[in-house]
Amino acid sequence: MVQTRHHVVIVGGGIGGLFAANAMIAHGLEVSVYEQAPALGEVGAGVYITPNSVRQLQRVGLGPAVEKWGALVGPKSHYFRHDGTPIAPVQVTDASGWNATYGMHRADFVDFLAAALPAGVVHCGHRGTDFEQIGDKARVTFANGATVEADLVVAADGIHSELRPYVFPPSKPVFHGTISYRGLVSRERLPNWPMDRWQMWAGPSKHFLVFPVRHGEMVNYVGFVSAEAEMKESWSAPGDPDVLRKEFEGWDPRIGSVLKQVDKTFCWALYDREPLPTWTKGRLTLLGDAAHPMLPHLGQGANQSIEDGMALATILSQTSNASVPAALLAYERLRRERVAEVQLGARQNGLRVDSMSAYADLKKRDAELAAHAEFRKHLYAYDVVPNAKAAAMALR
Repeated sequence: MVQTRHHVVIVGGGIGGLFAANAMIAHGLEVSVYEQAPALGEVGAGVYITPNSVRQLQRVGLGPAVEKWGALVGPKSHYFRHDGTPIAPVQVTDASGWNATYGMHRADFVDFLAAALPAGVVHCGHRGTDFEQIGDKARVTFANGATVEADLVVAADGIHSELRPYVFPPSKPVFHGTISYRGLVSRERLPNWPMDRWQMWAGPSKHFLVFPVRHGEMVNYVGFVSAEAEMKESWSAPGDPDVLRKEFEGWDPRIGSVLKQVDKTFCWALYDREPLPTWTKGRLTLLGDAAHPMLPHLGQGANQSIEDGMALATILSQTSNASVPAALLAYERLRRERVAEVQLGARQNGLRVDSMSAYADLKKRDAELAAHAEFRKHLYAYDVVPNAKAAAMALR
């Protein structure tokens, strides 16, 4: 193995950036994380964590934190028609039968990823605005006037990445005509709700999802509905609970029992981007939503960013400083095809669960939801590390 201690600057302190920092430190790299917000944090919403990323969290010593803060989703998870008619079980294990699928509160996830980092790694109040490469160094300038140099820079600053244009010309995010209402309801207000399963009610033209978070202390709900006009992409725009309730009138009464308890909800417009032809330029590369923002209909946004971080850390740990640009291209080659498949698969599954397009035939839709278990088995069974090690070996 090439013994190296690159200094890596990560711009963005969300799930992807913080996990990448943990993975890189575990591989012996020096890391600094710069986040634009004045303090780390996430809004009150849930995130779905699946076996393909849980195995990476375990590798960096975060398995106990996942078990502490997550809510294990079990085999009683199910798809339903909008009226409550059962459709099919939901696949929660990988191809080997391993169940490591959890509902997680985003704030908890960010907190334990940050807490695992050494003091002084994370710097808040820094919004990256400019990038330049000078010889074998990369430099980031921030909106507050600060600058920092490193051996490479990782842009993990989201769908509206400020650094992405230094890799690829600007492009407009794609709005998919859907908004989602998200929020949390405490267990005390839903004492009879089953906290061991993920449940989705599908179509027509919308769908509703519920899964537990915070070790079963809360349920996370998401109502996906059509929207004619675009709205700003945001996790934290306020929504109207009464509008949300009206959208799902006449659906399975179980949905009404959840929505009756909703006092506050957030409204989120669904955007992604067409897969980029390149993520890397010199000593700058993209990670997570900065590289491949995707719709939430496979629950893979955070999971794919975690795979990115582990792949990048694995390759860099076996690369000399002179070979960093080649290593970043190897990372990109390894990840681009997989995430493009997931991006496009999320689009298709969104049409499926909303009974749109070819899925207006409900028997066809229901059959595909049942058959989708095979896709998820292999999605969850994927382990990025052997492939990343092979990519690093190919550079020698």
